[in-house]
Amino acid sequence: MLLLTASREALLGPLQSVSGIVEKRHTLPILSNVLIEKHGDDLTLLATDIEIQIRTTGQASGGADANFTVGARKFQDILRALSDGTEVNLKLDANRLSLHAGKSRFALQTLPATDYPRMQFNDAEAVTLTVSQKAFKRQLAQVAYSMAAQDIRYYLNGLLVVAQGNELRMVATDGHRLAFASAEIDGELPKTEVILPRKTVLELARQLADSDEPLEIALAGNQARFRFGPIELITKLIDGKFPDYERVIPQNHPKLLVLGRSALLGSLHRVAILTNEKFRGVRVVLSSGSLKIVSSNAEQEEAQEEIEVDYAGDTVDIGFNVTYLLDVLTNSSTDEIELRLNDGNSSALITLPGDARFKYVVMPMRI
Repeated sequence: MLLLTASREALLGPLQSVSGIVEKRHTLPILSNVLIEKHGDDLTLLATDIEIQIRTTGQASGGADANFTVGARKFQDILRALSDGTEVNLKLDANRLSLHAGKSRFALQTLPATDYPRMQFNDAEAVTLTVSQKAFKRQLAQVAYSMAAQDIRYYLNGLLVVAQGNELRMVATDGHRLAFASAEIDGELPKTEVILPRKTVLELARQLADSDEPLEIALAGNQARFRFGPIELITKLIDGKFPDYERVIPQNHPKLLVLGRSALLGSLHRVAILTNEKFRGVRVVLSSGSLKIVSSNAEQEEAQEEIEVDYAGDTVDIGFNVTYLLDVLTNSSTDEIELRLNDGNSSALITLPGDARFKYVVMPMRI
């Protein structure tokens, strides 16, 4: 039974949109598959790992209507390996999917579409807002690198989103550093707090476009839904109490430095070469007119960089994990950053000149 005829690109594009969340190994074999539904010339592709579900649509001509699931990775690898512009024919016979492209032939096993798990979203309880894809993606980029990866405190392995009034806040922390970013949104929303899982955040960062096209966000109970372009992403939320981030952000650090971002980034990259690979610590020594960055390692090797600064106060000698400093500078796009310090035992606050909507806190470390 002929299912459809389509170009390689018409199939590969939608497949790549959904297959990023498919796990290579799963206890349920069907979760390694993508669900494909064809009705007329409309094509729907859906993938899930039980925690996240992504659905998108495409177009294909001819053939009969059908629903089936097929191995996402294998199907994607085959399409990627075909030449650009290749016409692809799909046929379904019993539980086997045949793919014909030029003189290439592939036969893949399928599993029944009726066995494929689906996540349903409760629109009745949802708080909804709409922002541009570009704005949301930029805000994600400002904080996402501060999420924990595999912390036993599971609520840190995600990103806090707070919608209240006409403000959207995002906060991420791994217990050693914290990133905060806020943005103005249209509307007047009731206070709503959710923690997005790390995997969801990374998938949104990958998929969202740098465009003014709309992103519709709906938050309800233990789920969130994101709709943009032809894509719908539904995710479960992390159920936990996020730390009180407002208490972590320093309010009155007296020592303020305005530093060129590129120059500071270059200095940190060079000094990082000779850091201890396990601890990645550098000393930051602030004195009158000078900011020195110093590193050393177990082989008694040392690196030092010095930057001229407009400062005439007391000397401060403080240690930091250099990776945390590199992360914030790499993910910022301004020419300058503001560094606020108190003493050698207090956290540092990094902000952007003229922008009160971004704050980055990094804890000191003993070196």
